[in-house]
Amino acid sequence: MRTRPSGAPSRGQRCQPAQCDPGPDNRRMTSPLAAVNTFIGTKDDGNTFPGASLPFGKAQSSPIGSHYAGYHYDDPVIRGFGHFFLSGAGCWEQGGLVSILPVLGGPPRVFDHKVYGAKYSHDSEVGKPGYYRVTLAGGITVECTATLRCGVERFTFPDGAAGTVLVNVGQANDKEPVFASAVRVLDDRTITGTITAQAFCGGKPYVTHFTTTFDRPFTTSGTWGGASGASGLRGAWVTFSPGPVTAATALSQVDPEGAARNLAEAKGKSFDALREAAEEAWRTELGSVEIQTESAVDRTVFYTALYHVLLQPLTGNDVDGRYRGFDGQVHVADGWTYHEYFSLWDTYRGHNQLLALLRPDRAKDIARSLLAIHAQGGWLPRWAYANQETNTMTGDPVTPFLVDLWRFGALEGMEEEAYQALWQNASGVPAASSKFSGRAGNPSYLAHGFVQYDKDFPRKGQDVDPHHGASATFEYALADASLAIMAEALGHAADAVVLRERALNYRTLWDATVTDRGFTGFPRPKVAGGGWLPSFTPQGDDGFHEGTAWQYQWLVQHDVPGLVERLGGSAAATARLDDFFAYPDLVDDPAGTARTKWVVGAYEYYNQFRYNPNNEPDLHSPWMYVLMGQPWKTSAVVRAAHTLFVDDPAGVTGNDDLGQMSAWYVLSALGLYPVVPGTGRFLLHAPRYERAVVHLPNGSDLVVTAAGANPGVLQYVHGLTANGTPRNEARLDLEELRAGMALDFTLTADPADATWATTHGDPA
Repeated sequence: MRTRPSGAPSRGQRCQPAQCDPGPDNRRMTSPLAAVNTFIGTKDDGNTFPGASLPFGKAQSSPIGSHYAGYHYDDPVIRGFGHFFLSGAGCWEQGGLVSILPVLGGPPRVFDHKVYGAKYSHDSEVGKPGYYRVTLAGGITVECTATLRCGVERFTFPDGAAGTVLVNVGQANDKEPVFASAVRVLDDRTITGTITAQAFCGGKPYVTHFTTTFDRPFTTSGTWGGASGASGLRGAWVTFSPGPVTAATALSQVDPEGAARNLAEAKGKSFDALREAAEEAWRTELGSVEIQTESAVDRTVFYTALYHVLLQPLTGNDVDGRYRGFDGQVHVADGWTYHEYFSLWDTYRGHNQLLALLRPDRAKDIARSLLAIHAQGGWLPRWAYANQETNTMTGDPVTPFLVDLWRFGALEGMEEEAYQALWQNASGVPAASSKFSGRAGNPSYLAHGFVQYDKDFPRKGQDVDPHHGASATFEYALADASLAIMAEALGHAADAVVLRERALNYRTLWDATVTDRGFTGFPRPKVAGGGWLPSFTPQGDDGFHEGTAWQYQWLVQHDVPGLVERLGGSAAATARLDDFFAYPDLVDDPAGTARTKWVVGAYEYYNQFRYNPNNEPDLHSPWMYVLMGQPWKTSAVVRAAHTLFVDDPAGVTGNDDLGQMSAWYVLSALGLYPVVPGTGRFLLHAPRYERAVVHLPNGSDLVVTAAGANPGVLQYVHGLTANGTPRNEARLDLEELRAGMALDFTLTADPADATWATTHGDPA
């Protein structure tokens, strides 16, 4: 985000005060559902949406303004209510398809949503899981809810007023091109059609079929822009006699029949019944974690973050199991759920592990979905949007993503299939005719130990690895380290040896002569042939993707001893971390340091030497203190970072990136984080709450207690017991966690008293 409010509450209501604020004596018991504020992240660059969705829903119902993500809190006009959104993504083309808007009287004179959009007031807004409400200028109240594959609206017109409902298929979110569309009034309750829009980040066109049905007949109807055609204004209008009207819109990427069948989830059911079902679904999902805190704001921030985590990836198959695969053909998910929209460069760093922990059955379906993409497309994806690879971002995120799913047990029965797909990805390059870029830097990486920096390297999509050769090298090495663990466990010993050697390839880009800010030795890009990139600065943008050498130098959590050696020893390594986090300033003023000393803007990637809490490359770096023997500093840095998450429309850091930034908050607030892919190990630090309980699907609980926990001050760990036994290690293995674990932290405000876990070796 470019600015960070101090935490003033949102003007948009979460629910009626009597429902969501029972008073100071009972705030510990405020339900997770009532605590969520869906407006968090809708301002600045959070790019979340406030409307209704089910957990992992295929369709949504949410307002559209003039922002490319759909809704922006500062936008004074609502252009319609769309039915497909991504939560927290950064590129322009983000859906808002099949936009529907009620207006008073007959159809407008101009069928352009930039003209006919309606003003509204935040005072009339309600945003909570599965439900959104707003009153538009003129007195029309719009309520939104959703099923898994349908977005649903109820329009209540002023008493005695007739109304018109506009179904716009030629326009969507701002900057979302609609290349072609078709619309048809099927009968006096139903509209069908198709929209061909552009996929995320400059991807290829894809087709969405829809069916919209109303709960009562319309009196007249018409279309604008013709029944079908290329880009341009197009849609249908229908008029109703006075009284409320409910509309349900189902989507399918398969065919019109798929949309019609998906509509069965909502057809014949009242809006209130659908809303109740949506809220119950969210009540179940959010109830998987309980926190105890005196602060109503803390509950709101935590449960909104958990809510954002549970929005994606999206359900991909229709109600009959059919989905459109990466080969363009229709396939059937029989007995499982196909998922789509994978922002792997973001979500492999925490979101993936949190879902695998909370929802292992869904994690299995996610893993199976990725293997289906490989089977149908020939390669594993990087940023999979609908049924295509966008080749967005760089490195090799699918490897740590799938290896962690294997480590969490989500690949049971599919281990070897997954390993062979990962080995292909790690050791080859897709053909020029393939739509996948894969590890495009592999020829140089495998031969010479680094991905060359080459701005002119041809690309198939938005990004390609040699354009960011240095960071790609570090990402490849981390991926190889994780795959080596899987290879060894599956009996591929020779492969494991090769992969462990490759995991050290980051060292080929370590230039011991580069100095900056009094520190010597930094990662530096190499060009083809092995020469160093000339005129290099560790704060610059050359060779690093959405970051600098200062941030990527820490992406070596799999080889901390090797990194410490290159940094000049333990004292020099932690001194550099201190400078990176502005640690002396942080101790004096945690919130001020986070907001002024660290990287501030969501897109201020370059010319930086400090921690960037708004983006993924260094999200794990607070735990490098744990790995280097100073765990108390991890607790301090995490507490400072938490001040950036507030109960406000601008209350997330940067883009929420399909839930990754929210997952970072959820895990770190609980006092643990997965840092080294493939190990199944969580590193520990001071938790935020006096008590938290994670209910695992196997019936076990992870119980985290910390008497006297106070998020308003810096606190460190003085001692820890695990199931009643003293533990002097800052780690928790997956098997221990799943068996049921009670972690009882003793906290201190005095860093001199924080001697816990400082006398043992590398906990990774």
